[in-house]
Formats: sequence, C-alpha cells, structure tokens
Amino acid sequence: MRDTLLIALFAFLGAAAAGLLGAGVLWLIRRRSLTASLTVIAAVAVTAMLAGTLAVAQAMFLSGHDLSVVTTVVAMAAVVSLATALLLGRWVVARSRELTLAARSFGDGGDFAAPEGPVTAELAALSRELAATSAKLAASRERERALESSRRELVAWISHDLRSPLAGLRAVSEALEDGVATDPDRYLRQIRTEVERLNDMVGDLFELSRIHAGTLALSPARISVYDLVGDALAGADPLAREHGVRLVGDRIEPVPVEVDGKEMSRVLGNLLVNAIRRTPADGTVAVAAERSPEGVVLSVTDGCGGIPEEDLPRVFDTGWRGTHARTPPAGAGLGLAIVRGIVEAHHGRAAVRNIPGGCRFEVTLPTTEA
Repeated sequence: MRDTLLIALFAFLGAAAAGLLGAGVLWLIRRRSLTASLTVIAAVAVTAMLAGTLAVAQAMFLSGHDLSVVTTVVAMAAVVSLATALLLGRWVVARSRELTLAARSFGDGGDFAAPEGPVTAELAALSRELAATSAKLAASRERERALESSRRELVAWISHDLRSPLAGLRAVSEALEDGVATDPDRYLRQIRTEVERLNDMVGDLFELSRIHAGTLALSPARISVYDLVGDALAGADPLAREHGVRLVGDRIEPVPVEVDGKEMSRVLGNLLVNAIRRTPADGTVAVAAERSPEGVVLSVTDGCGGIPEEDLPRVFDTGWRGTHARTPPAGAGLGLAIVRGIVEAHHGRAAVRNIPGGCRFEVTLPTTEA
C-alpha cells in the first residue's frame, strides 16, 4: 500500500510540474491561434504522462531497458497526439474563418448565409445567432428606409401645406395694412381660421414627435367605451352637419377599458374627421364598440368608396394621404399615424379593411376585468 501511495505521489508531482509549465505556455500564447492552443494541450497531456513516468522510474530504480521502452511508447503517443491536435485545430480554424467571412457580408449590408459543411456545436450555435441577428438587422434597415421615405414625404407635404395658410395670412394682412379691405371683420375671421389651421398642424406634429420619441405620457383610467364613443360623436357632430353626413352610433356595448381618456378621444376624433371628410354628402358614418376574443373593438365605418388594395398597408404611415381625389383641403396626413401611435402605446392594434362602399377602421384595445 505504501509503494502504491509513493508511486501516486511521484506521478502527481511530475504531472503537476508539466501542467504548470503548460499553463504558463497557454497564458503566453493566449492571443494566438486555436491550433497552437490545442497543440499545447496535447503536448501537456503527453508531457505530464512522461514526467510522471520518469519520476516513478527514478524512484523505483527501473532498468535502463524498461525506461527506454516506456519512453518510446510515450514518444509515439506524443507524435500521434500532436498530429491529431494540429489537424483538429486547422479544421476548427478553417470553419471559424468561413464563419467570419459570412458574418462580414451582412455587416456590410448583405444577408448572412451560414457556411456549408460540418461544424462544431458551438460554431453551429453561433451561426444560428448570426442568422437571427442578420434577419433583425435586415428588418431594421427596411424600417429605417420606410421611415426615411415617409419623413421626406412628410417634410414635402408639410412645406406645401404651410405655404397656403401663410400666403393667405400675408395677403390678408397686407390688405388690412394698405387699407383696401372692404370688410375688415371678414378678413379678421379669415386670419383666425388660418391661424387655427396652422395651430392644428403644429399640434399634430408635436404629438407625432412625442410618439416617435417614446415620450408620450399616458394617464390610464377606467372608463366605459359607451361614454368614450358618446363624447367623440358629440364632438364630431358639427363637422358632420357641415358636410351633410349622418353620424350613427350602434352596437355600443358599455365595456370598461383602462385608457387615457384624452388620448383615446383624440383617436376617435381623428378617425371620425377622416371618415366625415371622405364620405359624400347624404352618406353615413357609423361607430360601433363590441367585445371580441382579442379585446374591445372600436370601429368607424365610412362611405369613401374604398381604398386601393396596394395602399392599405400604408394607410397608417406618417404623411400618407392617398390619391389626390381622396385628399382633403386640409391636413398633412398625420391623423392616422397619430391614431396608430396612441393605440400601440395602449398595447392595442389599429387596422383598416375595405367593405362594400367604403372602409372600416378598427381599434382593438385590451379588456379590463369588471
């Protein structure tokens, strides 16, 4: 038993010395190729075995012949181990370089395509993560392009829409200044109308900027959609009378929701104004509110005649106003973008679809337990 313990002790001391030496070498080459590290690891394993064997041989006074045999066996094992480590290292490094080149392609604006051929489990997991990152990056680039396009359109449309009221204000003010206004009160009313129009446009821009910046502060409160729709119909009634449009509120279920009353009133107001302006005289705009498996659905149905199918995905984009035939005399195409932003801030969803004779805008909000 004592001899066995001595053999174990001498073998451990020899192997430990080789292991410490190998650890030092690995630390020195820690920035080098994986092939070098694998080679050092294989060399450490063989050297540890050889050092332990030599230590035991010296302690046990083995014959020179026996020591030569042991040393030859260990040397052959070292050759095979080092060759295997080199081959494995070169294979892993080659696959790593292929993965690096593939990753560089989507970093330069392309799509990631995983290299073909067998790879280790770690490199396969890395390839999957890079593929997922590439897909997210491509989607982000597409959103950025769409946002930049809508931003350019918005700037162009805002510039155009601002020019008209500013030109009107300039003409009216010059007429009043020169004393050629035959009816000053009418001119003053015109100034007030143009100023209110400008104020509405600036308000929409400010609201949209808060939505895009993520700084839209909500004050949720428990409210019935019956009251919400009733207030919206009362606010839109004067505009509906002016355009000869009939407002109808049917299937209004008194369902409670947890929303910011002011912001949701703006949502319904924007939808109603949009529907009234695009519905011919003697037409009908209907508002409904009912439960669904997904939540509470508020809908506004108009008689605009429908939206081209290719334009439906863009209805809620910033600055979208459709064809010239559907464009009202006022507005910069911000109302529906504001609708979507406010609804999504409430964790809801805004959608639109064509129906016979018109469109149906739907706002889905999460329900509140009674």
